[in-house]
Amino acid sequence: MRISEIFHSIQGEGLLLGVPSVFVRTSGCNLRCRWCDTPYASWNPEGEEMSIEQILERVRGYGCRHVVLTGGEPMIASEIRELATALRAEGKHITIETAATIAPHVDGVGIACDLASLSPKLANSTPDAEQVGPWRERHEKTRLQPAVIREWLEHYPCQLKFVVSKVEDLPEIEELLNEVGTVPGFTRDRVLLMPEGTDVDALRTKAPVLAEMCLEHGFRYAPRLHIDLFGNTRGT
Repeated sequence: MRISEIFHSIQGEGLLLGVPSVFVRTSGCNLRCRWCDTPYASWNPEGEEMSIEQILERVRGYGCRHVVLTGGEPMIASEIRELATALRAEGKHITIETAATIAPHVDGVGIACDLASLSPKLANSTPDAEQVGPWRERHEKTRLQPAVIREWLEHYPCQLKFVVSKVEDLPEIEELLNEVGTVPGFTRDRVLLMPEGTDVDALRTKAPVLAEMCLEHGFRYAPRLHIDLFGNTRGT
């Protein structure tokens, strides 16, 4: 499978914020987000072909229990299910960071996953046609899949993480939650609002607005700790 990078860092987002983790970033994506912060794994996918055993060897070298499968979109990567199974066999805690456009089950069989970090893309993610041509329409048709989101929520521990540009994004979030519907065990405090931005100043400017949204609607504010610690740097 094609791997963009494997690195050891601090989890900067979500419910496991601050946890040392090994990140396995697959290369390739079925979306083209306007504000994508990993274009080398999506807009212009790069990386090397690695076997599952080669990936496991790299992961073992860090001696870390938490492993994050991310991208790009890891759920479109070849052998992602086999890799997750192999990591589970080695006792790893597996987080899958996905846009939730790909269902977790194939022929009734799921994927090894301890935390599904679902990041459905709002309209603020759609690129201009001048940027990507026909990719704009493909992105817009693909970015929200309520039935797929519900399937993840029904079968795995999940967090729903939204990249928010402005307060006007809130109605779209509420509309999607209504469309997905109530899922036993999943509560609004597992819906995380994360400010859009790749530098500390941009994140801090938007933070107070998101904090107010969380206070009013019962969501959770999600900082981007790795940006604070390392900046927008690869391998962090």
